[in-house]
Amino acid sequence: MHPLLKNALEGKRIDSNAALEILRHATWTEVVQVANALRQQKLPENRVGYTVFRIINYTNICSVRCSFCSFCRYDNDNDAYTLSLEEIRTKTKEAKAIGADQIFLQGGVHPGLPLNYYTEILEMLTQEEGVSVRGFSPVELKRMSENFKIPLPELLEILKKAGLSSVPGAGAEILSDRMREKLSPRKLNAKEWCDTMQLCHEHGLPGSANIVFGSDETEEEIIEHLTHIRDVQDKTGGFKSFVVWTFQPQTKDFPIRHVSGMEYLKLLALSRIFLDNVPHIEVSILGMGRELGEMGLHSGADDINSIVIEENVLKSQGLTSIAEAEAFIRQAGFTPYRRSLNFD
Repeated sequence: MHPLLKNALEGKRIDSNAALEILRHATWTEVVQVANALRQQKLPENRVGYTVFRIINYTNICSVRCSFCSFCRYDNDNDAYTLSLEEIRTKTKEAKAIGADQIFLQGGVHPGLPLNYYTEILEMLTQEEGVSVRGFSPVELKRMSENFKIPLPELLEILKKAGLSSVPGAGAEILSDRMREKLSPRKLNAKEWCDTMQLCHEHGLPGSANIVFGSDETEEEIIEHLTHIRDVQDKTGGFKSFVVWTFQPQTKDFPIRHVSGMEYLKLLALSRIFLDNVPHIEVSILGMGRELGEMGLHSGADDINSIVIEENVLKSQGLTSIAEAEAFIRQAGFTPYRRSLNFD
């Protein structure tokens, strides 16, 4: 076994240089083996989690214009939209009818929506429909703060009071400033993203984190990204899970490359090893499919995220019902359990 992997298996924290060495030179089978052993050490019960939430993309109007995104629209485009309160209520009732009790609220960065649009949605969802809400990526929150001229800590308290209970670590992609300039120069830089997530955690809004790879990021930038996540987590403990995604072909303006199953599983496993302070690792069945999803559960992951009720941004390969999710987990050799967005 690679000596650095042996150190990790013995409970020693590996630094960024060691992680880079493992990514570059350790065989993927060894990395997967160690990650699976660490997952069994930390979570000895043979359980795999899933949740049931509906993503509601409340608007596709966006001023950020990421180079890899085909979802965003200008406000004068024919297919631009912003959902009304009643349209969101209808989507929520549809989701509740098939067993969902949580809503993932996310949109484009719309500069023209008033604050009461957000607070009334949160109040309706939590007080009238009785669902919990994860919502608003760091860039959405940061731009709201700027547009409303409300300091971000104060804005977070307003949204919490209205019903927001957690914040996704969305919009991270690759946390290196070189890649972020290529992804979207109007988005938050790496430090701003990390600072915003840290502030959310400090205000009682935990959530998730992710990485999206498969463009022309370097191995060093992948490790830089993981290091940013671990550093924030050391300070706050607010990341409940981490998920590995790959870029999907959406536009002609952003280069993507084929990510092999071995490469995906190796990074998934390295995430379990390096992110020793993040309790749960999620495999992306939605993006990677069932076969790799099953292998991911034997490569350090202990969660399959959620069934897919609605997905407007990515092409979904995900599971579509509670019965499907539980059957998939059992067939992979594990015991399913349903959890909340915050793993409560």
